[in-house]
Amino acid sequence: MLGAVPGIDPEFFSLVVVPVFIFLARICDVTIGTMRIIFVSRGMKLIAPILGFVEVFIWIIAVGQIFQNLTNPLNYFAYAAGFATGNYIGMLVEERLAMGLALIRIITQRDATNLIDYLRAAGYGVTVLDAQGKVGPGKVIFSVVKRKNMRDVEDAIHEFNPKAFYSIEDIRRAAEGTFPATVPGPTPFSFGRVIRRGK
Repeated sequence: MLGAVPGIDPEFFSLVVVPVFIFLARICDVTIGTMRIIFVSRGMKLIAPILGFVEVFIWIIAVGQIFQNLTNPLNYFAYAAGFATGNYIGMLVEERLAMGLALIRIITQRDATNLIDYLRAAGYGVTVLDAQGKVGPGKVIFSVVKRKNMRDVEDAIHEFNPKAFYSIEDIRRAAEGTFPATVPGPTPFSFGRVIRRGK
């Protein structure tokens, strides 16, 4: 637990250093907790318990500081603010890591040949079914995509079939499949579209 540091005014330590420590500790443990939940959902049995240990260890330290300094309302604010910030940072980290696979389901109301050709030429596995919707015939397109490639697929939908309905679902485990080695660049089927990267 934190104790008084020689050379630092005790009042400053109690009113500033301790709340900042609690805030940063909560950011760390909640960010780790968010990642742990994601790893559990991905079935990663080794790393999830390790993150859980670190998460709880940091949390105990933060809570200990709260109980040692019950008279300082800044500690309560720092605890809550750290929790909120940790959730946000955890989601940013998860988005950056973009681990795992996702199933994208695309329902088009018009010819989807260009979209299908682009996805296949880019290396994605694509399954296409004929469908009949409220306004007429269409296509249902299924593809299992690495989450790091999801932006490219969404860009292709917006380019070739901007009015298509699509949904994305996380996949815990999949066998086999066809995936591009990297985020694809322009192909003969891209018709001059520019793929946005790094977003």
